[in-house]
Amino acid sequence: MKNKVWFITGVSSGLGMALAQVVIAAEGYVIGTFRKKEQVEAFNNKYGHKAMGILLDITDMDGIKNQVASVYSKTGKIDFLANNAGIGMVGAIEETSLEEARRVFEPNFFGTLRLTQTILPLMRAQKSGHIVQVSSHAGVKAFAGFGIYNASKFALEGFSEAMAQEVNPLGIKVTIVEPGPFRTSFAGSSLLLSHRTIEDYNETAGAFKEKLLSVHNKQEGDPVKAAHIIFDYVQKENQPLRLALGKIPLKTIQMKIDSLNSDLSHNKYLSEKAVY
Repeated sequence: MKNKVWFITGVSSGLGMALAQVVIAAEGYVIGTFRKKEQVEAFNNKYGHKAMGILLDITDMDGIKNQVASVYSKTGKIDFLANNAGIGMVGAIEETSLEEARRVFEPNFFGTLRLTQTILPLMRAQKSGHIVQVSSHAGVKAFAGFGIYNASKFALEGFSEAMAQEVNPLGIKVTIVEPGPFRTSFAGSSLLLSHRTIEDYNETAGAFKEKLLSVHNKQEGDPVKAAHIIFDYVQKENQPLRLALGKIPLKTIQMKIDSLNSDLSHNKYLSEKAVY
């Protein structure tokens, strides 16, 4: 991993910061994105020639194009892209406005898609590269009160799964990381709450919101341990596409698999009748 260039979004805290620190400790070079100028300056002052912080809001499509071009002109390559930046959202589907939904999809889907599309031509020219998509166990299993966030991560998983098949023959790898609850700012400053509340959803979406807020900084996941696992995982050949992180994702993703199998088995007779 020495001298490998990592482009990591959202390194101001949590998993992004932990991953950046792991890469730097292993003598890789980090391009880290921040949304505040003072964060960029602090990062650059701390790490000097070992890393470079840049100001980038991944919902700024022109900014993505300009910053990637600037970075590439200085580094000459991008070996790893870790799409970590994103935002959480809690609220029942009926409670959520279209504006709130778009606010979630802009970074979680469209911004991530655009950044990936911008870096892919560089990786194709190199005939190498590795894209790490930070999804969630909520990108596999949906939960009442989490529907818009679920939808954004389902969309991320969908394009990433297809992309993995498209780029594999070109020497480019893809890993989808599916963390469970981690001790990050996700359930704190990075979490949006729907402005509207409807009493009828108190026992479903409302209960989920209260539980999520109550576990802030008490979650089972350790972002530093997760960063080390991700870093080690992407160095090995022929790894599976998906990497679940935490004990909770093992349970929730298995619940989804069991549910799909149950639905398929239950409706098999009807499914087979729908053909000529």
